[in-house]
Amino acid sequence: MARFVAHGSLRLDAVVPQEMNDRAIEVLSEGIPDVPYGTPLDQAFPEGSFARRLVELPAVAGALKSLVGPAPTVDHHAVHIREPREGNAQPLHGDAIIDVRPDAFDVQLMYYPHEVTADMGGTLSVPGSHLRRTNESDTGRYQNLRGQTRLTCPAGTVVLLHHGLWHGGRRNDSGTRRFMFKIRFNPTVPQVRLWDTSDLADPAVAEELRTGFPWYEPATGRLEIYNRVRLWRALTGDDTFDIDYWATRVANRPTIGSTA
Repeated sequence: MARFVAHGSLRLDAVVPQEMNDRAIEVLSEGIPDVPYGTPLDQAFPEGSFARRLVELPAVAGALKSLVGPAPTVDHHAVHIREPREGNAQPLHGDAIIDVRPDAFDVQLMYYPHEVTADMGGTLSVPGSHLRRTNESDTGRYQNLRGQTRLTCPAGTVVLLHHGLWHGGRRNDSGTRRFMFKIRFNPTVPQVRLWDTSDLADPAVAEELRTGFPWYEPATGRLEIYNRVRLWRALTGDDTFDIDYWATRVANRPTIGSTA
């Protein structure tokens, strides 16, 4: 969980069985029916359907429960297809135009049913960008940022993103269609201690939350650490947690005490 808060994503390699991956191309090519915004997950996809089976896989269901809790709602979903050698790419963007919640977040599931090689233009993302507030494609003019990752992965990989992470689909230079199925989930419960917290006091947690990334500016990059502290406090319910005293000194507002 600390890694998700620091990086803005969680990657689950090859967690979808191959028999589902083999079926996925046909299912995604046909399209998956839309659902109204905010539909409860257990009502969004019919029992036995491909999408329902995907979100009920133990590794996927467990990760979703840890991040957004039980019984989330489906904000929306989409099938993204990159045609062979189509010659264009999606600009770098975040998916939350006006979403500035400091204590809650949506999660976007991205499923890749086949191997994604470098020339297939896998999803590009910028680790640690999710708490840097922007308006959707404000970052679209940036072609490359130091430390960005361009996804290559085995078939059946699922990536879970914080809704604010900067990302974009890259140009497909291969001769193969590239598929990705996305679902955005909204929490319906406070996102407080929804995961196994038995190692919450482990010093490795704070070290993970201190992680820096090459694109961070020396000074402004500290704001990312401060924002992580705020989010970690919300996720753990611990208002005393801090890293290098950043949040403590900012919250310090002494008052004149009574002398009576």
